[in-house]
Amino acid sequence: MKFLLVFDFDHTIIDENSDTWIVKCAPEKKLPNGLRNSYRPGHWTEYMGRVFVYLGDNGIKEDEMKRTMTTIPFTAGMVDLLGFIGENKELFDCIIVSDSNTVFIDWILKAADFHKVFDEVFTNPAAFSSTGYLTVQNFHAHRCEKCPKNLCKRKVLKEFLDKQLERGVSYTQIVYIGDGGNDLCPVMFLKKDDTAMPRQGYTLEKKISQLAQDLSPVECSVLAWSSAIDIMSYLKLLIKE
Repeated sequence: MKFLLVFDFDHTIIDENSDTWIVKCAPEKKLPNGLRNSYRPGHWTEYMGRVFVYLGDNGIKEDEMKRTMTTIPFTAGMVDLLGFIGENKELFDCIIVSDSNTVFIDWILKAADFHKVFDEVFTNPAAFSSTGYLTVQNFHAHRCEKCPKNLCKRKVLKEFLDKQLERGVSYTQIVYIGDGGNDLCPVMFLKKDDTAMPRQGYTLEKKISQLAQDLSPVECSVLAWSSAIDIMSYLKLLIKE
């Protein structure tokens, strides 16, 4: 009996968007209008690439970025939840699927000593160049019409499950914890024994309830959360059953 927990990162594990938080490093803590207005829907990663060039051009170094990123607060109750999962790793496999990047997630999880809780992190690959600029790439290519160009979370989840099956690992239940519009695609892939846990008042919850109103509800159970303590309570019930 093993459960798979799938977490989004921004506004789910941390209570902010890591990509917009980095702007605190910029001169006067803001971006020039031309750069800010250069974002095109579905092309966030390219936009962040330009932000990182701007930071590099302004002499913002890795250690300053790291210091800024590790001040991001975790979502209410999240520290307790991750501690609980860490103590029960024999029951839970735990992955992150995020539109952030490897450098940011790595910094934040390691600073709080939570990196051991997660078996794998699927996010946009990032690295510092020889000149000290942070660079980011698209996670993969995909054909999904609903998702941003760089990441289809359903594809990631499906490929992970296929790989686990080849290793002889299957899950009693998948619990998907997220908040954003790009979490809807993987939630629609979940089966009736699985559970989607959208963050209360955020886009994912609104999109799931819109589907129910349009009489095409998702197949899985839906349980909204406002504090990660709600998620922990649900996981404790699962273990008891």
